[in-house]
Amino acid sequence: MITLHENYLDEPFAAEAKEVMAQNLSLLNQVSKGEAKYRDSLGWLNVSQWADKDHLQRIQELADKVRNNADAFVLIGVGGSNNAARSVIEALKTEGNPEIIYAGNTLSSNALNRMLSSLEGKSVYIDCIAKNFETLEPGASFRILRKYLEDTYGEKGAAERIIATGTKGSSLEQLCRDNGYEFLEFPEDIGGRYTAISNVGLLPMAVAGIDIHAVARGAAEMEARLKKECTPDNPAYRYACIRNAAFQHGYRVEVLSSFEPQLRWFYKWWQQLFAESEGKDGKGLFPSCCEFSEDLHSVGQFIQSGTHVLLETFLTVKEGQSSLVIHGDGKKDYFDYLNGMDFKDINQIDFEATIQAHSKDLPCLNVEMERLDACGFGELFYFFQYACYISAEILGVNPFDQPGVEAYKARLFAALGKE
Repeated sequence: MITLHENYLDEPFAAEAKEVMAQNLSLLNQVSKGEAKYRDSLGWLNVSQWADKDHLQRIQELADKVRNNADAFVLIGVGGSNNAARSVIEALKTEGNPEIIYAGNTLSSNALNRMLSSLEGKSVYIDCIAKNFETLEPGASFRILRKYLEDTYGEKGAAERIIATGTKGSSLEQLCRDNGYEFLEFPEDIGGRYTAISNVGLLPMAVAGIDIHAVARGAAEMEARLKKECTPDNPAYRYACIRNAAFQHGYRVEVLSSFEPQLRWFYKWWQQLFAESEGKDGKGLFPSCCEFSEDLHSVGQFIQSGTHVLLETFLTVKEGQSSLVIHGDGKKDYFDYLNGMDFKDINQIDFEATIQAHSKDLPCLNVEMERLDACGFGELFYFFQYACYISAEILGVNPFDQPGVEAYKARLFAALGKE
């Protein structure tokens, strides 16, 4: 269950947000059904389309094969091809699973050499994730990792350890057919940043030991809730409208802030989702992230007292995951006021003090998830994807293309001599 708390919005801003909600309510019905103009990009809208029982079973079987034989699993992908999986894996990973190593997200020779060195002496499997197999970073990393596997296991042995996730009919599928690699379908009707609940995100999660059935269940439950509630009370709709009210008011940045370090990699996913979906035609809130309480001692200064250009959205977890009580040791350190207190309670008090202070000068929201687990991540993914679709529509931009990314790629490929 995800709850949107709006009680820290001041009355004038809350009134502006209500106007946006009243003006755009017809969009909610359109989005819940999926608009025809975006039919080639809405495969994620119905969770069961790419994460039904049969899909999940096939993914789990392949993941179990890798888990039984691998010490290290290299996820080759950039942006939407790794952000969702990484956010869940890094938050929920446990001891005893294959080590998950990330490649295909950098062109740094130093980083790539360090990645290759980390594979030495380990049983290695890889998954190259690329929708059209033209993006430079994963393509280049796939090449050096194929060579590493062939040098280590021979051509036939390497082929048994290579998985690729790409679109049917692509050059990546042909490469797999020619060389005997396992091939998984990258849904043609889902753009990279919306692929969390598909082969793209679910296989790496399953290899890491994440309960992908719970991830899919959380997403499906959120889908049912948001599609059923086509009223102004719909939390994803309200969030989208508040974001647009902020933009119309003159705010130009949204900061996603959290007091839970386990959500560190989720920030990357959220940031890409909104940056690529809304940053067009001179529009959109710039998505930024803060990891509190550490960033309270740096960026927190600007948020509190700098130029007031931002909306702050807090992401909190209702149920604490663990407990750590502070006990006195008899030494005079002037922290006796903490004796007997639990860090989970101190962290909550820190959040409450922060949102009270920040909301005096800027609009603040709180997106609260019930618990930080696989099901909760499924809910988060669907909630923000649905909200992003609505928000971009209100803003008047295409939620599913990324022309700015393609513009830089054209210049890059020309400089490298690609025909």
